[in-house]
Amino acid sequence: MHSWQINMKMKKIVNLLILLLSSALINAQGVRVAASLDTNKLLIGEQTTLHITVDYSAESGITQLIFPTFYDTINQYVEILSKSAIDTLIPDKNEPFVLQQKQDLLITSFDSGYYVIPPFQFIINSDTFETEATLLEVHSLLVDTAAAIFDVKQPIDEPFSFKDWLKENWGWIALGIATILILIFLIKYLKNRKPKEEVKEIVPDIPIHITALEQLEKLREQKLWQAGKVKLYHSQISEILRTYIEKRFNINAMEETTDEIMRGLRLQAIPNDAKEKLFQVLTLADLVKFAKEQPLANENDMSLIMSIEFINQTKITPNTTQKDV
Repeated sequence: MHSWQINMKMKKIVNLLILLLSSALINAQGVRVAASLDTNKLLIGEQTTLHITVDYSAESGITQLIFPTFYDTINQYVEILSKSAIDTLIPDKNEPFVLQQKQDLLITSFDSGYYVIPPFQFIINSDTFETEATLLEVHSLLVDTAAAIFDVKQPIDEPFSFKDWLKENWGWIALGIATILILIFLIKYLKNRKPKEEVKEIVPDIPIHITALEQLEKLREQKLWQAGKVKLYHSQISEILRTYIEKRFNINAMEETTDEIMRGLRLQAIPNDAKEKLFQVLTLADLVKFAKEQPLANENDMSLIMSIEFINQTKITPNTTQKDV
C-alpha cells in the first residue's frame, strides 16, 4: 500500500474520531441546537446547504436568543456564498408550542480534502449551547491520464467581406439609424415647445395610526374568517400591526419574529396591557400560519379588537413625540 493511501486513511480515522468525540445535540431547558448538511460529499466547486437550527418551547421563558455570527468563510477551506434570514416556524403541527428558528448557509470549497465544520455557539439566556461538529468531504475530478493530449486548434483565417458584414449587422444598423432620427425629433420638439407652469400637488401626510386603523376596518368589512379564510385574515392583521410598529417605533418589525419585536419594544413607553394585547395577537397569527391553528370565532374577533386598542394606546397625538406614547 502506498504511503499517500495510508495517510489518507489515517486522516479519515482522525476526522471520524473528532466527530465521535463531539457532543450530540444539546438538550437542556427545552432547547435543542443543530447543524446539518444537505450532503457532506462534494466535488470541487459544488455547493451544498448548511442548516443551522434551534428548537425551543414557547413556554420555556427564553428572553435572549443570539445566533452564531457568520462572515465569508467557515474556515480557510470552506467558503460561505450566501446566508438566508433567520426564520421562525413550527416544525411539528402536533406540538404547536415548540418553535424553531432556522438559518441556511450556501457553502462550497475549492480544495479537495476532509474538513471538519466546527461547532457553532448560541447564547440563550446567558447560557452557551453548541452544535455538533460536521464532516465535509471534497473530492477532485478524476483525470484520464491514459488519453492522448492534443494541441489547441488555431482559428481559421477568413477574408473580410463588407457584403457579409452588412448582411449580418443590418438589424443593428437599422436600429442605429432609427435611434438617431428619434433623437433629432426629440431635440427639435423639446427646443420648440413652450414651457408649462409646474403645478405641485400637495399631498398631506396621513398619520400612521389613521392608515393602520383604516386598514383594520377594511379587513373587518371583508369578513375573511367568516368565509373560511382564517389564515389570510390573521396574516393581514399581523402585517398591518408590523407595518405600524415599524413606522411608529423605528424597528425592523417586518423581518423580525414575534419574540424579537417584543424585545425591541421593551424600552418603549408602552403600557403593559398594550404589550400583552400585541403579544397575544402576533402569537395567535404565528400559530394559525405555521401550526394551522383554528381559533374560535370570539378569538378571531378579539384579535382585531385588541389590534385596534393597541394602536389607539400607542398612536402619536399632538401631546406625544415619536419616542413617547
